[in-house]
Amino acid sequence: MAYVTSIERLASERGRQEGLQEGRQEGRREGEAQGRAALLSTLLVKRFGPLPEAIQARLGQATPEQLDHWGERVLEAATLDAVFEDH
Repeated sequence: MAYVTSIERLASERGRQEGLQEGRQEGRREGEAQGRAALLSTLLVKRFGPLPEAIQARLGQATPEQLDHWGERVLEAATLDAVFEDH
């Protein structure tokens, strides 16, 4: 069995903690994007009726910035296609 110094142990623990923190942050970002997509989907359905599969897929693959942009447009767009124009 290899000898592990206290410095190596501290470095290993620090690396593990940093990895856990990065994992939590990534999980939060993914959760926020999923939440935004779900809310936008609900708003779109209420405004325009059932969504085509292509739109549902697009929402699932969108960046948070795209979702925010579309979310703002849903309030003024006359059609479903108008929500997604230019993006």
